[in-house]
Amino acid sequence: MDKIFYSFIFVLFAINANAQRAIEIKLWPNGAPDTNGVTLAETRIGYKLANITEPTLTVYPAEHPNGQAIIACPGGGYIKLAVDHEGHDMAAWFNRQGITYAVLKYRIPNGHPSVPLNDAHQAIRIMKSHASDWNITQIGIMGSSAGGHLASSAATHFTEETRLDFQILFYPVITTNPKHWHQGSFRNLMGKSMSEKLLNDYSNELQITSHTPPAFIMHCTDDSVVSVNNSIEYYSTLVKNNIPASLHIWPSGGHGWGFRDSFAYKPQWTEELEKWLMEINK
Repeated sequence: MDKIFYSFIFVLFAINANAQRAIEIKLWPNGAPDTNGVTLAETRIGYKLANITEPTLTVYPAEHPNGQAIIACPGGGYIKLAVDHEGHDMAAWFNRQGITYAVLKYRIPNGHPSVPLNDAHQAIRIMKSHASDWNITQIGIMGSSAGGHLASSAATHFTEETRLDFQILFYPVITTNPKHWHQGSFRNLMGKSMSEKLLNDYSNELQITSHTPPAFIMHCTDDSVVSVNNSIEYYSTLVKNNIPASLHIWPSGGHGWGFRDSFAYKPQWTEELEKWLMEINK
C-alpha cells in the first residue's frame, strides 16, 4: 500500500510524571467521508471529552520497538471519551515493553453507526502506512467499555487493508442480546430506531469467524454497568471458532477502572497482558 502522508503536530504529554513526545495525526486532513451531524464545540467534562467531530490519532512511538503496535479506543458510552485512564495514561507502560501505542480520539456516532468504525479503520490504515517508520510488524486494537465495542467491531468487520493481528478488550460492550446489552451505548450508536439488521450487524459475538484475530479480554463479575456476560459470550464464540483467546474475570472492581491504581487487580492484569503480548509476538 502506498504510504499515506499526513501533517504532524508534535505535542508533549506528561505521562506518569515523565515528559514524553507524542505525534498527533488528523485522521481525515481533507475532511471525513461522512458526518455525525454534531454541531456543538468539543468540550472536556471532567475526565471525558464530549461532542467530538474532529478525530485524531495520538501516537507514542516506542524507543526500542519490539514490532508491536496498539490502537486504544477509550470508552464513554459512545457519547463521551475517557481519554486519560483508558487512553493516554497507558502510553508509558506499553512503551516500556517496546510497543508503539496510539490513542484514537474517534467521533461520537450520534446515531450514525458507521462513523466511529470508519475512524477506527482509518487509524489502522495510518498505522500500517507508517509500519516501516515505527518498525511495526503486528498491529492490534484495544478498547474499554463502548470503546471495547468499537475495538471488537474493527476486529470483526474488516477488509484485508484493515485486518488486525490481535485485540485487547476491557469490560467491553459486545452484544445486542436484550438480556445482557448496554442499551445506552447502542442507542447512542444507532439512534432510537434500531433496525433488526443493525442490531445483528453490531452484535459482535455474531460476527466472529475463523479470520477474527486473537483476543485478550478482562471483566469483573460485579460490573453493574456492562454485564460480564458480554465478555463471556464473546470468548465462548471465539473458542467455538478456534480463535486463541484469554479471558480474565475478577470477582470485584466494577466498571471503568482502566489504568487506575485503585483497581485491586491491576498488578494481575498488567502482568497477564504483558505475558500474553510477548507470547503472541514470538
